[in-house]
Amino acid sequence: MKSSRNRSYRIVAIPGEGIGPEVVQAALIMLQKVAALEGFTLQIDYGLLGAPALAQSGSYFPPATAQLCDGADGIVFGAVSQGGLLELRKHFDLFCNLRPIRMVDSLVAKSSLRPEKVRGLDLLIVRELVSGIYFGSSGRATDEQGDYGYHTMRYGDREIQRIARSALQQAQQRRGLLTVAHKENALPHLPWTRLVQAEATDFPGVVVEPMLVDNLAMQMVINPLRFDVILAGNLFGDILSDIGGGLVGSIGLLGSASLNADGFGLYEAIHGTAPDIAGRGIANPLGTLGACVLMLQQWGEEQAAQRIVSAQARVLAQGYRTADLSPQANEILVNTQTLVDLLLAELTTEQYSELGVLHESRK
Repeated sequence: MKSSRNRSYRIVAIPGEGIGPEVVQAALIMLQKVAALEGFTLQIDYGLLGAPALAQSGSYFPPATAQLCDGADGIVFGAVSQGGLLELRKHFDLFCNLRPIRMVDSLVAKSSLRPEKVRGLDLLIVRELVSGIYFGSSGRATDEQGDYGYHTMRYGDREIQRIARSALQQAQQRRGLLTVAHKENALPHLPWTRLVQAEATDFPGVVVEPMLVDNLAMQMVINPLRFDVILAGNLFGDILSDIGGGLVGSIGLLGSASLNADGFGLYEAIHGTAPDIAGRGIANPLGTLGACVLMLQQWGEEQAAQRIVSAQARVLAQGYRTADLSPQANEILVNTQTLVDLLLAELTTEQYSELGVLHESRK
């Protein structure tokens, strides 16, 4: 958090590819507007990652991008199809991925579940982000039975312990329930339950609930309201958080923050490049904007974050919908630019503190 006398921030924008440039640009316009309204300054530098970086520099994650991000206050990221993102996460040790899943009142009908199943939904997935199967030994080989491929799910106890502490801290600030996703019946050498419970002795107000990940996935669509914080490894967290898109109406609504131990973070929507709609100007920027809200909160700019969330709540309550939200009846289909224009207009209203649904820590 910056001193109130030095509210100046530098971010690195990495648009990437697909719809990444569109949603990042939309979010940056909103950030610049709210910075002017709330009295802090924002410097934006641009970096390359993924296919655009490879084409220009011959590397998916060029040293110039790493150097540009050093000393920044945050990274706003779009999407890449392959290459660069895992390396960036590892380089900055962005091990703690926060993925909030919250139901917006005016979008209850967009959920895949009945309204009573999701009304008031507010859960948080804490995903370990720099280890596990995405970073284990992998390759292709041949034996007497033919060609095969392999990926190794490896976790050090220390890696589980530190993400456990992060998840326990989040649960302590919320409703005090931490559900631990595991598969120890088939993967007994990855003792998530034991290690998390050991860390939980320092958090006496938090109930730790181990749950097999396959059952957990089922329970998320049977009774999602029962969950508060869900802790998962890299692979399981990746899959479970996408269920959240079905719960709230679109994966395009969900943002995330990936933080290291120093609080430095990368902020992105959880969707991918969506090449089928790239360049058509119809992408939903609210996931990336939601990630930027998490960035503002990380900086301590709570009022700026509240202003954005309140503006979004009012625009959605008025019935405006991007294509991914399947407008029906009296709802109004809008493209990316029109949605940004509507949000900008709402940002300047004086009622921004009245309708907001910004998540605050629960003691």
